[in-house]
Order: sequence, then C-alpha cells, then structure tokens
Amino acid sequence: MEVSSIIAPLNDQQRLAVSAPSQAMLVLAGAGSGKTRVLVHRIAWHIKINHISPYHILAVTFTNKAANEMRGRIEDLLNTSARSMWIGTFHGLAHRLLRQHAKQAKLPETFQVMDSDDQLRIVKRLIKNLNLDDSKWPPKQAQWFINAQKDEGVRARHMQDSGDFYLRQMRQIYLAYEELCDRSGLVDFAELLLRAHELLRDNADLLSFYRERFQQVHVDEFQDTNTIQYAWLRLLTEGNNNLFVVGDDDQSIYGWRGAKIENIYAFQKHYPQHGVIRLEQNYRSSGHILKAANTLIANNDNRMGKELWTDAGDGHALALYSAFNEQDEAYFVVEKIRQWVRDGGLRSETAILYRSNAQSRQFEERLMATATPYRVYGGLRFFERMEIKNALAYLRLSSNPHDDASFERVVNTPTRGIGAKTLDDMRILARQQQLSLWQAAQAMLEQNQLPARAANALRGFMNLVLELGRATQNSSLHETVKHVVEASGLIELYKKEKQDKGEARVENLEELVNAARLFDYDRENAENLSELDMFLAHAALEAGEMQGEADEDCVQLMTLHSAKGLEFKLVFLVGMEEGLFPSQQALDDPGRLQEERRLCYVGITRAMQQLYLTHAESRRLYGKDSYPRASRFLRELPQESIQEIRLRANVTRPSAAAPSASATLGGSTFKLGQTVRHEKFGEGVVLQTEGEGDQERVQINFRNAGLKWLMLAYAKLEKV
Repeated sequence: MEVSSIIAPLNDQQRLAVSAPSQAMLVLAGAGSGKTRVLVHRIAWHIKINHISPYHILAVTFTNKAANEMRGRIEDLLNTSARSMWIGTFHGLAHRLLRQHAKQAKLPETFQVMDSDDQLRIVKRLIKNLNLDDSKWPPKQAQWFINAQKDEGVRARHMQDSGDFYLRQMRQIYLAYEELCDRSGLVDFAELLLRAHELLRDNADLLSFYRERFQQVHVDEFQDTNTIQYAWLRLLTEGNNNLFVVGDDDQSIYGWRGAKIENIYAFQKHYPQHGVIRLEQNYRSSGHILKAANTLIANNDNRMGKELWTDAGDGHALALYSAFNEQDEAYFVVEKIRQWVRDGGLRSETAILYRSNAQSRQFEERLMATATPYRVYGGLRFFERMEIKNALAYLRLSSNPHDDASFERVVNTPTRGIGAKTLDDMRILARQQQLSLWQAAQAMLEQNQLPARAANALRGFMNLVLELGRATQNSSLHETVKHVVEASGLIELYKKEKQDKGEARVENLEELVNAARLFDYDRENAENLSELDMFLAHAALEAGEMQGEADEDCVQLMTLHSAKGLEFKLVFLVGMEEGLFPSQQALDDPGRLQEERRLCYVGITRAMQQLYLTHAESRRLYGKDSYPRASRFLRELPQESIQEIRLRANVTRPSAAAPSASATLGGSTFKLGQTVRHEKFGEGVVLQTEGEGDQERVQINFRNAGLKWLMLAYAKLEKV
C-alpha cells in the first residue's frame, strides 16, 4: 500500500496527525472534524508504513458500537483482518485481560461479571444482613458510593476513618461487599477496571510483557476518561511515550459520572515530549452554526483553544423563538417539523434536544396529537418511565383497590418488608378462591395467617391505599396526583438516591402533577368516568402507543447528553432558560456552569443545516409555575448569526382609559376587555392576542389563576 492511499482522503491537519512520529500525541478534535477517520488511518499508517504488526496495537473506545465501527473501517482500509489487534472498550479490554490472567488477578477462572441490577440486589441483601435501615441507607446510594470509590482506585481498606459517621458506615458496607464478591467470584463493571489496573501494577513481569506488546496505544474520546482509566493507560505506556489520544476539552460533559477533564490537561505534564495537533475543519455544520458554537465556548476558562470552521458557506442563521409557555413551545416546534416534512424532509433528520427528561412530555403529547411518529432516543417515553408507572399504580389503587397489576407493582415500593413468601401465599389464595389480591390480603389478615411483622407491613400498605382514596375524594385532579406521589413515599424514595438519576425521577413525578393540571377533561364524552379515571386511561393509551423503531422515519427526542456523537439536519434546542439550562445546580458552581456551557456547545454542533433555539416566558415544570429569564447562553451567542422569530400578529393591548373597547383582537371573535369563562381557570378578561388561524393565542387575566396565554383552537372559551 502506498503512502498516498492512506493520506489522500485527509485534510492537511489530519495528515499531520496520521503521519506524526511515534511519540505521545494529543489530537484536539473539534466536533465533526473526522476524529474516527484519523484514528483509523493512524493505525493503518503504523501497519503499512512503519511496519508495526497488528499484534502490537491497542485501541480503546467508549462504546462497543464505536469499537466495531473502528475495526470494520480498519479492515476495509487495509483489506485484511484486524483480529489480532486489541480494539474495544475499557471494560471489554479489562475483562479480556482478567480472563487471561485470572489467577494472577486473584480471581477464579470462572469468575462472573455482574450487571448493575445484579450488583444492586447484592447491596440490598448486605444492608439487610448488617441490620441497617434501608430507608436511611438506600441501596442505590451505597451502590453509587462503592462504584465511585473504585473509579478513583480506592479500596475499602484504603479509606481512613475521619470520624465521619456516614463514611464509616459506607466503608463497612463496602468491606462487606468486597468480601462477598471475593468469596463468590463476582466482578462488577467498576471492579473490572480497578482489578485490571492492580493486576499490572502488582505484577512487574506481566506489566513488562504488555508494555512490550502494545507498542502503539490509541484512545478515543480521551476527555471522558476517569481516574482509574487514565491510571491504567499510564501504566501501559510509561517510559514508551507511545500514547496517541484523541479528545476535545470543549466536549467534556460527563463530570457527573466520574469523567475527569483534568486528564486532558495532565497529559501534557505526564508526557512532556508530547505533540499537539488541532483538527478544526468541520464537515458537519454550516458557518453560522459554527460561529455560534465558537463564540459560546469562548466564555469558558482554561480551554486549550480551538476554532471550528467550514468551507461550506454560512447557511441559515440560527432561529430564536420566545414562546409564551411550554405548550406554545411544543406547538411551535412540532409545526416547524411538520413544515419540514411537507417541504420534502424526513422526520428522522430532525431532533428535539432538551436538558431534562421531564421536558419531553409536552413534545410527546403534541407529536401524538398531530399523529407525528417519534422516538425517544436512549430512554423511555414519559408515561413508560418507572417512577411514572409507580405513581400511576398508586392512583389506580386509590380509585380501585382490586387492580391486581397495580397492587403487585407497588406493594413493596418503597420497601415495606412484605416478603416474597407472603406475596406467593396471597397469589395462591387469590387464584384458588377467585379473589383479587386485595381481597386475598384482607382474608389473610382477618384469619391471622401471617406472622406479626408481615401482617403489620401488609396492613400498613392497605391503610395507605385507603387513606389515599379518602384524602383525595374532593380534590382537583392535580391536587390528587400531588398528594399521591408525596404520601406514597415515592418522592422521598427517589430523593434518597442522591444521584442525577434519582433527581430526574423526582422531576418526572413533579411533571406528572403538571400533566394532571393541564389535562383536558372532556366531560361530555367521559362515559360516566371521573376525571381521575379519564386521566389514567389517557396515560395508559399514551404508554401503549409503541414508539417508532430506530429504522423508521421518526422525529428524534433526546437529552443533550444522549445527543453526543449524533448529527441531524434540523435541530431544536429547547428550554433555554436560567435554572433549566443552565441547570439550577450549576448557577452557583463555576465548574458545573462551564460543563453546562460545554453541553450547550455539544447541542449546537449536532445541527447540520438549521438550528432553532427556544425559551418560554412562563413555564410550569416540576409542578411549579415560573417566569424564567432567557438562558445566559443565548446572550453569549453572536447576535449577527441569530434571527428572532415572531409569529405574524395584530397585537392590541387594552387601554387603561377604555378597558371595554369593542375592537376585535387579531381577527379573533373575542373583543378587547371581554369577560370569558374557561372550564379549569374560571372567569377572566381578554387582554391581548397574537398569531392567526390555528396559531392564534389569547392572553387572559383570570380572577383566580392570574395571567394565562391560551391557544384559541384548544381553550374552549365561553363568552360571559
């Protein structure tokens, strides 16, 4: 193979990186700059030009998909098998290493790898064995603690007793967990990395062998490495200066799960003879999009410096839409997507990106209302999420205690000490006597068939369900939902997780309250069903609608974290408000704020042709009304690259001197100052309108509910 066949497809900077001398090298690869191509061609260069055997090459990625893609592209480029190369994820390569040297790693040859669920079950059992109250020592919190310690390379025996009661107890759980895993030959994901590091660190001959074997080490997404991963890489390459890493400090967005952006800075200290090459030519986005990304990220401190550019022209300016509220935001976004499809585009070329999973509900409902297929990428639709299903199960039981499926789902959520044997006996009795589980439970309690502890736990659960039904008899729907998610213990359960996942679950439950507040109860077609029963039916139907498959033409919905590595022709970056994006937690933490800005940078650079940015002037999220300021990130963008969108409108504001003027508003059938009635909000006065036709909205000052913007097509207003 000639040199030209390897470097011909590359631009100048890519060629410099691929053909660089065999030394420590940091390639700062901007979004869409061809980093995978550089890694593939660098490996081909070593094999064909430097005559290094594939046996001596190691390549590390972060996902199996990326590893398979890299392997396939290498084989296509070289027209030969890449089987003798070690190409894989950190966890996959660590597992391979431990299988080959299990005895030296002090593991049985038949050791088993646990997934996250298996690990959690073991932690739960240990907490019970230690006679600890799992409400005070939540198993998920202990699981997170153990994994975080391992990611930092810390064993339980290394932890010093600082007198902190919490840390002392966590250390005890960690010690018990390690003893059980060692005794049972079990290895969790974090253990794979830690044990592989210890294997090489503590076996000089083995370390020498692998340093000799892996003459060239390549790492993708280096900015996402954690402490133990970087320590493992340093062990393998120390003294050889043969570490070739590709990363982007501007796309480091996983600090919350242990990634250390500091590693990309430490690389320069640990490998003083290193080289740095910047890949700045972008092959994905148009000029306006890149200018916005560059200007935004320049507000971060301690950057290594990089300026994305393209020769594809400026393209469309970024479009900024200020919505009245979250419903208007969803309406606007979905209508723009439908217009895109009418103009010949594909739904799969579009993406709605949001900071919090709870934001998806408004868009899901609007997409379904317009029969627009969609897919929640890397997650579940709103009404399919575990915490939402749990809350709905409590609501169903409060309405109908004989709902067996709901009874089964939450009888032990949160944990109440109702054991598997008690539940099995209950099922058998229900089956034999054709009873509901509720009736079977009543019978067992009346006949004293249960031990005192189990009986008290079961009776407590049933009393809770009855109380939920009584306490909400005369409440509005949203008040009912709010009471149930709080009184059931679900909010407290997820708050105790003390992780981003637990926080997201709480946010989703609060958003369920908001969904109930906005639910449109069609009394005329209710078929004698209560508002609660209609809401539950609505939730079941939405959850039952199967979301589109990956290969179908569907709109893509996802969090900004899930969007990394993807690209779309049309992107909507929604909820650009202070406290939402950037998140509330980041507002008082400069480090987290900079990571939020990097997350925004990632979101912007997902767009290929057109990018819409939206924020709402008022928003009800997590069960609370707010009037947020537009995100600071919007103010940090270049104004010459932004076009603000306003719907065509004739807006008339009421005059203080003539509050009952008879002029119509924007072509509306309602008059300025006219009193109207809304089914939920009661009576109010029309103040102004904006938009035309199906997009017309009116602002009304309700006596009890205050100012509201409503879509006329859906508000069902009555003249008073």
